[in-house]
Amino acid sequence: MRSISRSLAIASLLLSATFAAPGRADDLPEKGREILNKYRHAVVTLELVQKAATPGRAAREGKQEITGTVVDPSGLIVVSLSACDPSELYRRLSEEYKTEIEITDMKIMLEDGTELPAEIVLRDKDQDLAFVRAKIKPSSPMEAVDLSKSGPVDVLDPVITLNRLKQAAGRAYSASVERVSAVVRKPRTFYIPDSSQSETSVGSPAFSLNGSIVGMVVMRAVNAQSAANYRDCITAIILPAEDIAKAAAQAPAEAKPDEEKKAATPDATKVPKDAAPKTDAPKESSK
Repeated sequence: MRSISRSLAIASLLLSATFAAPGRADDLPEKGREILNKYRHAVVTLELVQKAATPGRAAREGKQEITGTVVDPSGLIVVSLSACDPSELYRRLSEEYKTEIEITDMKIMLEDGTELPAEIVLRDKDQDLAFVRAKIKPSSPMEAVDLSKSGPVDVLDPVITLNRLKQAAGRAYSASVERVSAVVRKPRTFYIPDSSQSETSVGSPAFSLNGSIVGMVVMRAVNAQSAANYRDCITAIILPAEDIAKAAAQAPAEAKPDEEKKAATPDATKVPKDAAPKTDAPKESSK
């Protein structure tokens, strides 16, 4: 059985080499490095302190680092909402989930060691997005990904994803090659990356080989009918840049002082249905 599997694997490699476009295998690493060198400083690490409160249990607090993508030189950063507050994602899977997550502290950690206190200024639960700004305006414009310079991809197209690794890896910048395994068109377009293990994480931006931004990796969940169905009802997707741009247009121009938040939080209910996806302003610590 092992020899048969090995033979099939060798045959598959030979076929790939035979039908591959000339020079493509050599071009991919070079193009990937170009994208990494051009956009790596638009990928940042955010350090969060989260407090989880479950009815009938003592509150638990923990710290974690997540990946964010700068989408405006003013310092607007987009992250996966499920990475910083997974409670909404779990509630989509099961209405019985009762845990509430409060972010008690957030910092943007830059490559030079600078730490900027930050907060979520806008949440889009439908698309698993959260937009973050520093509480103190950056001293100079931040390098950002231009969401307007986007382009679609198709099934089996390779994409380059960027990430900033964890502290144990020196928070080094990394690039991975993913391949689009499916394109979903309804109810809205998004891309399914293949399931091979890589350094890609939620919050990682994805680029086509010509350098156009494709989108960002987030999570998608639908209601599970039973506990046995949980794994079938959640998946990582690449959300198109166009959808992220529409949501980003609603983000406040600056973070608000704590005492002003309740009076100034964005009211997504006033946005026309055809203007942008539905979003929710951040909830305060009344959980």
